[in-house]
Amino acid sequence: MHIPIAQPSLGNEENEAVLAVLASGMIAQGPVTAAFEDEFAAYCGVPHAVAVNNGTAALHAALLAAGVGPGDEVIVPAFTFFATASSVSMCGARPVFADVEPATATIDPADILKRVTKKTKAVIGVHLYGQPCDAGAVRDVCDDKGLVFIEDAAQAHGAEYRGKKTGSLGDLACFSFYATKNLATGEGGMVTTASDEYDARLRRIINHGQSEKYLHTELGYNYRMTDINAAIGRVQLAKLGGFNRRRQENAAYYGTHITAPGLVLPAVAPGRTHVWHQYSLRVTERFPLPRDEFMAHLREHGIGCAVHYPIALSRQPFYAGAAIYPVAESLAASVLSIPVHPNVTDSGRAYVADTINGVI
Repeated sequence: MHIPIAQPSLGNEENEAVLAVLASGMIAQGPVTAAFEDEFAAYCGVPHAVAVNNGTAALHAALLAAGVGPGDEVIVPAFTFFATASSVSMCGARPVFADVEPATATIDPADILKRVTKKTKAVIGVHLYGQPCDAGAVRDVCDDKGLVFIEDAAQAHGAEYRGKKTGSLGDLACFSFYATKNLATGEGGMVTTASDEYDARLRRIINHGQSEKYLHTELGYNYRMTDINAAIGRVQLAKLGGFNRRRQENAAYYGTHITAPGLVLPAVAPGRTHVWHQYSLRVTERFPLPRDEFMAHLREHGIGCAVHYPIALSRQPFYAGAAIYPVAESLAASVLSIPVHPNVTDSGRAYVADTINGVI
């Protein structure tokens, strides 16, 4: 049996949607992209969604729309994908790391408070692995300190915090539609917001700074989404609820059937709905195999696995000299993701659990 760590769920509907765009002759940004924006905004429960060409572009554009620039600081979690921090650097600003909570691996609101300075402009809260960060507590910090709250929801399409969907929790929210995400268009992204002002500025930023055709009022970029990607996205959005339910079913199975000692299974915090972009175990010293040997064992048995992420951002060479963040570094040394995507079958997930439990 072979079970990949990730696998896009694409079918005839996506094929037909792309062919319809090709037949229309409008393959750049056009009416299909506009329809996808409207549908995604409605899904998240916000007035505005701006489609872009990838998740990093979404972060960069959101930061620029929030006015982040040289001399500013933005607080980001020390444990997440590199783009969360690098997008801050792309603005000429400085990412300041905050440690994460042990149970959820999401940014620790108490540690955010320790990092705020007069230069702090914004906080990026990452909804890691598909679980929202403690958005209420982050929102309170931002409101108290006059900071912009930006959600990095690249892994959390459809996740909820206290009954509200990601994309509606911050001042701006950024999604990725990379091929392995819960909603995939190959490449692509989205920025959501309730602010008319942010929406207008985002649309200038992603289109060469144009306020109208050939009138460039600020520095902008070519971050537009194509109708080809948007066509796939519209079909995927209609399927997202089913995809997420299957991920939740697979995660629930693992939660009751993986019983090997020495593994810490992921926890879901109260008031949060997890959509399981990743199912990330923690391999402790009590487990019979070190993490690297465990990974090799799983792969020998046809089970895809990966480490998300092996190096805390504070330890990345580009950000050398950052402080020590104990929880982030502990996670980087212990996490291991196993297949949880919608294409994992009942027999497949049973095989994964049995193989893990069978490690001697």
